[in-house]
Amino acid sequence: MPLKSIVNAVAVRVWDLPTRTFHWLLALTVTGLVVTGSIGGAAMTWHFRLGHVALALLVFRLVWGLVGGRWSRFASFVYAPGTVLRYLRGQARPGEHLDVGHNPLGAGSVFAMLAILLVQVGTGLISDDEIASVGPLNKYVATATGVAATAWHKNYGEAIILTLVALHVAAIVFYRLRKKVDLIGPMVSGDKAMPGASGGALPASRDDARSRLLALAVALAAAGLSWWVMRQGG
Repeated sequence: MPLKSIVNAVAVRVWDLPTRTFHWLLALTVTGLVVTGSIGGAAMTWHFRLGHVALALLVFRLVWGLVGGRWSRFASFVYAPGTVLRYLRGQARPGEHLDVGHNPLGAGSVFAMLAILLVQVGTGLISDDEIASVGPLNKYVATATGVAATAWHKNYGEAIILTLVALHVAAIVFYRLRKKVDLIGPMVSGDKAMPGASGGALPASRDDARSRLLALAVALAAAGLSWWVMRQGG
């Protein structure tokens, strides 16, 4: 719904600070991974380092998807096929709030991106280009598996990620120009303008000091796991 058409709009905290921080850090990390992977050579040192950052971020998001703010939890944007079809037809039922957090289409994009990034990081961890770059967990798999993982990582995996990123950016532009909906602003401020009546009834995402301390603990644990994985490479 165009913001200018909302009467008596109220701001609802949709994206908590940990989710917003994750989102922008992941965007920067993926950009860095694509650039360093394309350059190759000495830049591969940073490619591997950023890969471990991506691992920590993804582990954090998986946990935060279970214990994070209301609209950051996976349970809030796992939709049945029937719900997706009704959304596409513009037949959302009262009280479904499909446009508050991730709508059914956006949810599919989020799950697809998380899945392919997990696969990409996983193949990177066991990769072996048979020249100079070897993932820290390569010693735990057969040589043929490491080579196959490297081929996927360099070709199909990267192509799929770039495609999903392009679709994500296209969706942001489409919603901004055609539907007059700003998807970037709420991911910066955390708040989304909602109609006064429904906005008051909407459950907001918890985003207080306690939840942020929990997020910090989860982030430190995720970073520790990523560090441990990196140390496996010696």
